[in-house]
Amino acid sequence: MSINLNAHAFAGNPIRSKTPKAHDPLSPSSAFQSLKTHLLQNPETTSLPPPPKSPLFKVLPFRKGRPLASSSITGNNDDDVPSWHLGWISLPDCKCFLGKCGVDLTEDSLVYLGSKVEDDVVYWAVDVSGESRLIPELGDKQFCFVELRTLMVATDWSDSIAMGELAIAGHARALLEWHNLSRFCGHCGEKTIPKEAGRRKQCSNESCKKRIYPRVDPVVIMLVIDRENDRALLGRQSRFVPRMWSCLAGFIEPGESLEEAVRRETYEEAGIEVGEVVYHSSQPWPELYAYLNSLEDHILILVFGYVLDIVGPSSIPCQLMVGFFAYAKSLEINVDKEELEDAQWHSREVVRKALAVAEYKKAQKTTAAKVDQMCKGVEKGRSLSADFNVESGELTPMFFPGPFAIAHHLISTWANQDVPTDGVEAGSKQPNSSISNL
Repeated sequence: MSINLNAHAFAGNPIRSKTPKAHDPLSPSSAFQSLKTHLLQNPETTSLPPPPKSPLFKVLPFRKGRPLASSSITGNNDDDVPSWHLGWISLPDCKCFLGKCGVDLTEDSLVYLGSKVEDDVVYWAVDVSGESRLIPELGDKQFCFVELRTLMVATDWSDSIAMGELAIAGHARALLEWHNLSRFCGHCGEKTIPKEAGRRKQCSNESCKKRIYPRVDPVVIMLVIDRENDRALLGRQSRFVPRMWSCLAGFIEPGESLEEAVRRETYEEAGIEVGEVVYHSSQPWPELYAYLNSLEDHILILVFGYVLDIVGPSSIPCQLMVGFFAYAKSLEINVDKEELEDAQWHSREVVRKALAVAEYKKAQKTTAAKVDQMCKGVEKGRSLSADFNVESGELTPMFFPGPFAIAHHLISTWANQDVPTDGVEAGSKQPNSSISNL
């Protein structure tokens, strides 16, 4: 099976590729002024026309980190797979829905996401976590608040539009989480207020007025390679499901370069010394931590992404995963049990075979059907866990994070083609080409 990605999951956002200039109607400042005018208007008491050159506003509600979504099937065949879509609603409808809950929609509650010049549309996000009465209201229209991690797995990675919607949802999720975590100034403790249409915040204390911008936490993730023996080092955390292996990873420390972080983390976790470090690609990774509702959810998360903390949300709104190939100078493994449960060298042949039997596409289709049922208000009636076995029904001997994780592409690139040792060449090894023999 070939996996084609024009960009990593959560990258390639189609509405934030270029920020319009300040005087443009679609820019954050102009759109925000227009937004305030719209919100002041009451269609029942005024006949005032919208402001001149006013773009169309679409709003994406979130509840407890879950974006609003819908699902549809375009074909008429029984085997057609449903596809999910973001639940954009118009600004008047958003005001109406919240008004029925006794909530006034204000400009400070909306966060600017981006725009599409060709459609004259500006996109916003709003957190409605406190409005439980919205659920039946939106459910009647076959909308549902769905975990971002579930939408990630349900996304058809060959569909560029679907991947773009996933990137928009990830961007919005990270921004809203940052807003929830930055309600007070870290310098003086006073409340913060949104600025620039929610793209930054500022301390309300007149003697402070500290500017606060969205936080991004860089993480190095590396496939360590034993060049002489044609092997790769893979690790296991104690929270991994059985038989799952992945790349080593760790946060960058202050005053540290990316290459230094790769070498330090590899030595700390596995006792392996690293020499040459070659860049592969990077991936924005919005905060996907969530409560696990069942064993099926546990399996779903761990197979297709990084391990999530089972005790709930973290305080990291958005990570930037920076991927590398790292070439080992020493081969004896000395595992730090506080960091890893185990680490082992695996041959290219073994890794390639494990990639070949993993049924990523089957699980994607199953999860898409699950989202479709959720949006239609139907309880799922089948187990998902069987979809992670090989076709014979036997358990696969080992597997790796799925195609939405950068770890998957580091591992599969090495397993299926020669990895360059030249930084320039490696930098061009983006996931826009087919990864074959999977």
